[in-house]
Amino acid sequence: MFSDFRDRPAFETIRPRRLATPLVFNSAHSGRDYPERFLAMTRLDALSIRQSEDAFVDALFARAPHVGAPLLRAHFPRAYLDVNREPWELDPAMFADALPERANVGSPRVAAGLGTIAKLVAENKPIYREPLLFEDARTRIEGIYQPYHTTLQRLLSEASASFGIAVLIDCHSMPRLHRQGDRLAPDVVLGDRYGTTCAPALVDFVETAFTAAGLRVARNRPYAGGFITRTYGRPGHGLHALQIEISRHLYMNEVTLEPHQGFPATRVLMERLILALAGMDLQAICRPTEPMKAAAE
Repeated sequence: MFSDFRDRPAFETIRPRRLATPLVFNSAHSGRDYPERFLAMTRLDALSIRQSEDAFVDALFARAPHVGAPLLRAHFPRAYLDVNREPWELDPAMFADALPERANVGSPRVAAGLGTIAKLVAENKPIYREPLLFEDARTRIEGIYQPYHTTLQRLLSEASASFGIAVLIDCHSMPRLHRQGDRLAPDVVLGDRYGTTCAPALVDFVETAFTAAGLRVARNRPYAGGFITRTYGRPGHGLHALQIEISRHLYMNEVTLEPHQGFPATRVLMERLILALAGMDLQAICRPTEPMKAAAE
């Protein structure tokens, strides 16, 4: 199987010296390592292909290992592979050959051009010059997607084994939202799939931390949490998942994709949030309500 990441890691886990909290941080969309073979397949220039990145989110949350929590971060870019999708959400129109029956070709994300192998980047710009072969998708999914999720599951299992619970903070950024009517656009959107993936008290705590810093916070709209939040968040079993979307205008220029003067303050805010979360009695807040045996079934 050919891999575009044979000579370098597609992702990495930054582990703490000592696991001190049930928190696990994940930055799946901040990768910016574009393989030469992939760039040869795209019709986009070097800046346009980066429009789907959650640029610098991994840097914003880089403090996590210092407080005893692992940070899993992608090096592969979202335009190359999106691990926040089902493993086989594929658009048959993108491929020169037939897709296997297991492919989910009818999901809303595929229809939007944003499947596991994306058809478009932001602003609806097509990525590829020519149709792909299914082997391209299979190589990325089996070679990177599946190991990535295996790693994420292992980190959550380690936290659960050590503390009786695991709390996944799924870290993302979003384009600046525009105000609607009389409502001001949020700076942060917290996604817990409408109260189904995370203890309400934990979401309340994170919202308060952001509002105390002067930011506007919304819940679940327009981002309720993607595949990762939905898959790993099972509060009844002591497994909690919260998606955090930070508006890019707070810390970077959305045109040039470069950090601006707001980056240091945003990073400090995230560091304070990480420290505050690590200092909480998460076992009391996120205690399982169902037997852990059921979580493995």
